[in-house]
Amino acid sequence: MAPPRARTWARRGHTPVIRVPGRSRRRTSAAALYCYKPGETARLIYRPRHHLLLKGARKSFSWQDYRDLLVRAHIQLGGPIVVVWDNLNTHLAAGLEKYEAHHDWLTTVRLPSYAPDLNPVEAVWSLVRRAMADTAFDTRHDPDRKHRRELRKIQLRPHLIDGRLTATGLAIDPPTPPSKPQ
Repeated sequence: MAPPRARTWARRGHTPVIRVPGRSRRRTSAAALYCYKPGETARLIYRPRHHLLLKGARKSFSWQDYRDLLVRAHIQLGGPIVVVWDNLNTHLAAGLEKYEAHHDWLTTVRLPSYAPDLNPVEAVWSLVRRAMADTAFDTRHDPDRKHRRELRKIQLRPHLIDGRLTATGLAIDPPTPPSKPQ
């Protein structure tokens, strides 16, 4: 993260110099799932990924990373999963679609294009960015620690997760049993 710009002072004729650590050779990505089940508290499952900024190296999640996140969520939740994907190109990858088709515990629903307001997970990144906005880090590991700490805070506050779903206007309703004919 680039250091924030701010005003400072110095004696007249002396330019102030503020030393900032150099650019890191790492990049961090994260993927998250909001998990809702009627009658239970909402959960946040996330997975961070560190990338080295090397020539030809991948700088984001691959479809295999998303697959692994879904498998981990299935194990943690212990039941079938309905995933609501946005139209990120990695979510539309042939390998991920093939994986989705071969597992009966996984159902996929696609959001319309350009609809971040319908995706409650987008709000988690807003909360994390806001918390990290005006922070100066001493070591290269500090941003990762702060990132994990902020995600953990959200995990421990299910009302934040419920509020993000409410903000989208979507609702999780239990399926209604079919009515009996008379």
